[in-house]
Amino acid sequence: MVLSAADKTNVKSAFSKLSGHADEYGAETLERMFATYPQTKTYFPHFDLGKGSAQVKAHGKKVAAALVEAANHVDDIAGALSKLSDLHAQKLRVDPVNFKLLGQCFLVTVATHNPSLLTPEVHASLDKFLCAVGTVLTAKYR
Repeated sequence: MVLSAADKTNVKSAFSKLSGHADEYGAETLERMFATYPQTKTYFPHFDLGKGSAQVKAHGKKVAAALVEAANHVDDIAGALSKLSDLHAQKLRVDPVNFKLLGQCFLVTVATHNPSLLTPEVHASLDKFLCAVGTVLTAKYR
């Protein structure tokens, strides 16, 4: 999915407003995903997956950092996330559908905390961006 110039502007603007809360939103996104889609827990058998878990917070921070990195390099998401793509495809072997689920949970988290930010245009742009991130992270599965 190709991001238009307007999409890129919307993504950068949204992430500039979210960046102060990125770690918190990353952890909340994971908690939401684990609660809504319990099958995603299978990739974290060694984690304490309880609400407020230090391990979930730490991994949420990594998720948030990757999304911020992708937003900061919206013109080259594949380059920005290349190492992460390798890790997920070759070592972790995460089911590709989980990236879509994570993206949905991230959008819900953003909407919960920033309802005025998520105009229909920004929502569509973030959705396209998260789909692009998911596509990049699963590109090396093939």
